[in-house]
Formats: sequence, structure tokens, C-alpha cells
Amino acid sequence: MDKKEAKLRIVKLKEVIDHHRYLYHVLDKQEVSEQALDSLKHELYLLEQQYPDLITSDSPTQRVAGKPLKGFKEVEHRLPMLSIEDIFSEKELLEWEGYLKRLAPDAKFEYFCELKIDGFAIALIYKNGLFDLGATRGNGKIGEDVTQNLRTIESIPLKLNADIQGEVEVRGEVYIEKKDFNSLNKELAKTGQKPYANPRNLAAGSIRQLDPKLAALRPLRFLAYDLITDLGQKKHSKEHEKLLSLGFRVETGKVCQNISQVIDFWKAIGQKREALPFQIDGVVIVVNNNDLFLKLGVAGKSPRGIRAFKFSPKQATTKVKDIKLQVGRTGAITPVAILEPVNIAGATISRATLHNEGEIKRLGLKIGDTVIVERAGDVIPAISQVLPELREGKEKEFIFPKVCPVCGTRLVKSDEEAVWRCPNANCRALRKEFFYHFVSKKAFDIEGLGPKVVDRLIEENLLFTPADIFSLTKDDLLTLERFAERSAQKLINSIQKSKKIPLARFVYSLGIRHIGEEMAYDLSQYFGSLERLIRASREELGSVPGAGKIVLESLFDWLGREANQKLIKDLLKSGVIITLPEKIGRKLSNQTFIITGSLSSLTRSEAHKKIRMLGGRPQSSISKETDYLIAGENPGSKFAKAKTLGVKIISEKEFLKMLGE
Repeated sequence: MDKKEAKLRIVKLKEVIDHHRYLYHVLDKQEVSEQALDSLKHELYLLEQQYPDLITSDSPTQRVAGKPLKGFKEVEHRLPMLSIEDIFSEKELLEWEGYLKRLAPDAKFEYFCELKIDGFAIALIYKNGLFDLGATRGNGKIGEDVTQNLRTIESIPLKLNADIQGEVEVRGEVYIEKKDFNSLNKELAKTGQKPYANPRNLAAGSIRQLDPKLAALRPLRFLAYDLITDLGQKKHSKEHEKLLSLGFRVETGKVCQNISQVIDFWKAIGQKREALPFQIDGVVIVVNNNDLFLKLGVAGKSPRGIRAFKFSPKQATTKVKDIKLQVGRTGAITPVAILEPVNIAGATISRATLHNEGEIKRLGLKIGDTVIVERAGDVIPAISQVLPELREGKEKEFIFPKVCPVCGTRLVKSDEEAVWRCPNANCRALRKEFFYHFVSKKAFDIEGLGPKVVDRLIEENLLFTPADIFSLTKDDLLTLERFAERSAQKLINSIQKSKKIPLARFVYSLGIRHIGEEMAYDLSQYFGSLERLIRASREELGSVPGAGKIVLESLFDWLGREANQKLIKDLLKSGVIITLPEKIGRKLSNQTFIITGSLSSLTRSEAHKKIRMLGGRPQSSISKETDYLIAGENPGSKFAKAKTLGVKIISEKEFLKMLGE
């Protein structure tokens, strides 16, 4: 066969092979046997070996190509791969719709529902119809180039089924079916290798193999769910149709005209969840009109027009022994159920939040009731249901108090929220909680000034405002029981040392509602000085990245109060020196880190500072969105959870290397 004939034969072979690949891997149909298809592939391979210059990037023979990589290159996403906010109940779903209708009161809402496959998110870039680049989600802004590994997945077309010039971006999920996962784990067990914890971990680990030949050995599949490039689609449901026509496997999903239909779809999928060939953990609900979806915008790290409606988390039944009230530093009165200890998802649960008075009424809860407890989002214990049919007649009604359980002040509740609050700024509970926060490690970090010492200083009328801390003398402390000359001087030295504080920690120390550690850091980086922050208009505050409406209003209200302005002035008069934020680098590019165990070369707070100064973000709780878990000596439960979630685990030495130390 001469070159001209070979060229024509190669074109025909590629078309036929790709047709049958599409039938088998996308449509689950088969017109020829696998042996016959293998024979065609082999013929193509021999011809390409004879005429290497006829090999093209979209050839089926090029699915496994290239040498093992030394590492993955970073890829910046043109459009961030944002996370999806989770909801866990029909009530939250209805609240979400109400929220959307307040944002766009004149809009007609139609929803598209699709399965939330428990896989590994990736983005695919096609140039002039040919697969050019594949990247992981990473931190949402920057991912890793895993093109070679993705080329090994048969359900990812190397060439689109359409003549499209320019760039096309498709997003979706790499996953492994249950049967393939179980078969692979059995093979690993036979050879003495450790089996994978779940299909998602296996999919993620396979895609991040440096040798694409190893990735090719894994039974990976790809499901497309998002067409980023505008090809004329006006609705998200049409994106699925378009993706299918381009050669991708998709789940058809369902267009729902109202929330009632969404709930019906969610329930129907929940009933057949176990029978599905792949793992899912919920249903994704998206506003179907693309223009309306974009108009709704983004809040924090999630688009407003999309939610993941999760299935019920792991649950257990137990009894409510009592209901106690907690008074927070903002005056919020939170009822807490004291439970007979019960194990849920590996943790012993003895307390569960009841949120507010309305939640107790909604549940119809009595002290002594048997209840179903769940870890909402697999983290926070909550009571989801009361089982009144198990009542014995000894149960007692809980009467929510009208006055603060600590100071006796009449409680107040605004029309905008369901929480009762103690309005007494001098309430002993509020003052104590605020002082605990103010002196904590993430705020002024005053060593030796723990809750017990704070309590004694308040009881002895030595502390009324935060500024009083910095006017304490050694003689003041010597009047307190158990304070000797040395311990008193040590605490005074610690107080004086704490006077110099970075702006971010100062903002956090003020205890402003909705301003956590990371938001305080973002505010300090954005404004650069306390003066600029204090003088900021509502519009300027609203420009801070990640600051939603609730955060904005809380901050603006707090800064506008005369008492709070005086608090800041008094602190500055007492000698507090606020250091300006250092310039941050981009080496860690907003990657997220969690530390477990103890580090030998630096403290946890020092490690957090180094992460921030290189553009990274330290976290306190682990999730599948976490980029790295730094494992020190004697790591805790987060180590095991990181393995389960597929989070990359690195040693202290590897972490220091990332820092350039």
C-alpha cells in the first residue's frame, strides 16, 4: 500500500473506530465485537508505524502517548471552576428559591436537574475541534495540566463531532463505575496491595498519575455536564443536548417547571440511587435560563443559581436528656440538645444544635423524646426528626425563656432573623465570650490570659472593656488568688508583647458578626490600613472579594456605631500598635492547606502566616475542596479523612520545599 492509499485508509479507519467508540462508551451500544474493534485499531497502528508523518493528535492510537512526567504544569482557568453550595432539606431548597425570587422578582424560573456524580471535576479545551488541553479543578482558579492522562479515557473524544473553529471548553466529571471499582479492588487485594477507599479517590488518583500508561490501565469514564463556550445555547438543558451531539456522554437530566417537580425528581433518584452503575451523592439543580443564571451572579465561591441537593447523611436514633441554652458573644441564644451519646459516622455525638426557638417548634421536640440525629453535611450534629410514637408519657415541654438565662435582660428578636438575642452589652456571658475571643490565639494571642483568668478579672471588676487589659498592672494581678510575683510579671510581659498586632488579627479580635479569620485577612489586604477600613463607604466595603451582602451589612453597621468607634480609639490610646499587612506573593496561588499533628520546625500559626504570605489559604476543616493536608507528628482524624476524600497529603519537609525553605 503506497502512502496515498494509506492516507485514505487511515482516514476511514479513524472514522469507523471513532464511530464505534462513541456507540460503546457514550451511548452504551455495540454493533461490532471488541475483538473486531481491536483488529481495526491494530491495522491503524501498523499503517501509522509505516507512515509516522500521517499520525495526528486525534488518532485513536494516541490515547496513550508520551513519557512519564516529572510533575504537572499549572493551568489558569479562564473562567473559575466554582464550587456548588450544598443544601440538605426541602426547607433549604424552598428558601433558596425564595432568595432567587427576591434577587430577580420579575423572572420566570425554570430548573434543570441532573445527577451529582461523586467523581473528579476536570475541564477540557478543544481547539479547532481537536482535544488540546485537560486540567483539574485545583483551587478553582488554577489547576493542573493532566492532558496526557485524560487522552487515555475512551469516553473523551479526541475530535469533536462538528466542524467548530476556535476554542471550545467542556467541563465534567471523571469517574469509575461501581463494578469496575470493586473488580479493581479485588485485584489489588490479591496482590497484597491496599485497596482504594472509594471510587472518587481512585478516579482522582488515576488522573494524577505521572505516567499516562498507568492511568490507561484504570477503567476511567467521563461525563460532561457543562458547555462553557457559547455555541448558541440559551438553556443549560440545551448544553446537554449539544454536548451529546459533539460526542460526549451526558446524563439527560430533567427540566422542572417548579420546585415541586424538583423535589419529585430528587426523591425518585434517591429511590433508585443504589441501582445506578455509579456513585452519586445528590442532585444538582441549576437555573435553566443561562442569561438569568449569569445575572444572578456569584456569592462567595458559589454561583447563586445552582445548588447541590444532597441525600440524607448518615443518621442514628437517641434520646434527648435535656435542652441547655448557650449565650454567644453576639448575644445569640442557642438551644443545645444534650443527648444520650450515640456514634454517627465514626464520631460519638452527645450534643446537637437546635439553632433557635422556631426549630424546636418545627420539630415538635420535647425533653425525653427519641430523635433521629444526623451529621448535616457529615459534620455538624443536628436533630432531623422526632419519633413521637416512642413517647412514654414522661416527656416534658421546653418553654423558651423570655429573658437572658445569665443576666435576666428581656430577649429581643428582629424581623429579619429567627434568633433571640440578649441586648445587654454588659451581660456577663456576652462580656466573657467576647473577652475569650479577643485574647484568643487568632486575635491578640495573649499567653496566660485564658478563660479562667478572664473570669476572675471580670468578677474583681478589673475588666470592663478590652482596653482595660492593657492598663493592668502587676499589683492588680497580685490581688488575685494564685497569682505570685513571677506569674503576675509573666502575664504583664505577655500583655505588653501582644500590643503590636497585624491588622488582620486586630479586625478579627473585634468580634464583628460574620467576620471570620479569612475575611479579616481579606479586609486587611484590600484596605491596607485601619484608617482606610474605618472610613470605607458601603460601596467600597462591597468591593472586597468574597464579601457578600450579609457580611457587608454587618461590617458597615458595626463600624457606624459610636460605641465601637470608641472601642477602637481606646485600644489605640492604650498603646496598641497595628502593623500594616505585608505584600503577599503568588507562589501558592490561593491553594488551600490544612495542618494535622505537630510540626517540628515552626508553629501552626507561623505556618498559616507563611501560607498566606505566598497567596495560599489555611483552613480549619477539611473537605474535598482542600488542596493539601500537611501531616506532622501524631496526626489526628483529619489524616484519615483526607485519605477518604482524596486530598493530597504532604509531609512537613515537602511543605517547606513548597515554601522554598
